[in-house]
Amino acid sequence: MNRIFRALAILILLGFISSCSKKVIPYQGDGKMGDFSPLYASYDYLNAKAKIVIEEESGKITRGSLNLRAKKDSVLWFTVSPGMGMEAVRGLITQDKIMIKDRIGKEDVNLSFNEFDSVFGLKLSLELFQNLLWANPPHRIDYEDRLVRVGKVFEVTQVRNQVRYFSKVQESHGKVIESVSNSLDDRGSLLASFSGFQEVDSQPFPIEVLIKLAYQLPGGGQNTIINIEWISIEPFTDPLNFPFKF
Repeated sequence: MNRIFRALAILILLGFISSCSKKVIPYQGDGKMGDFSPLYASYDYLNAKAKIVIEEESGKITRGSLNLRAKKDSVLWFTVSPGMGMEAVRGLITQDKIMIKDRIGKEDVNLSFNEFDSVFGLKLSLELFQNLLWANPPHRIDYEDRLVRVGKVFEVTQVRNQVRYFSKVQESHGKVIESVSNSLDDRGSLLASFSGFQEVDSQPFPIEVLIKLAYQLPGGGQNTIINIEWISIEPFTDPLNFPFKF
């Protein structure tokens, strides 16, 4: 089950240019001071690739590649390969559940988000995955939230569904540069730090992200550190397919 959670953790990190051969184009904001205006990624379908490094509490380090396909607000599909073209894990995340096919360890997952919370102590959703992938604030601002400007960064504190979210949003481009979420019962937490942004379709997308996860397993609490370097990203208007079966 720990192997399965590592595969899922890759996606939780989850942010992305058109192909490996193209140069990363840094995103430059207008540099102007203004009101709080977070920028949410705009796309219909998307295909992306990344390099990943996962460091577990035991000291084990795993390196590999991640392929991702997405339909906005509907589906996230991914595969994880440790190398040599071998697919180790395939996953599908919808608005209702998480499904993972473990081709090596044979420890498949087919859980609703409520069931996942009961097992791992993390409250997840398709919206949360999308926001983490694209460095979006976790929730839209409303009157109950705390919003403070500190220099050129907005600090946002939100509480939703027994989870506290703290986000730092860069004013120049409207994307999250650091995000921390903690369940109010202290069973799980997630920290994401985004390093640099690249321009794709005139939008900022993360170049690298460092994730720190604290979660529950049957043997007790675990911590995992994940570094992701996004290699390519391709937005599409034409539909993509998401092949998956147990």
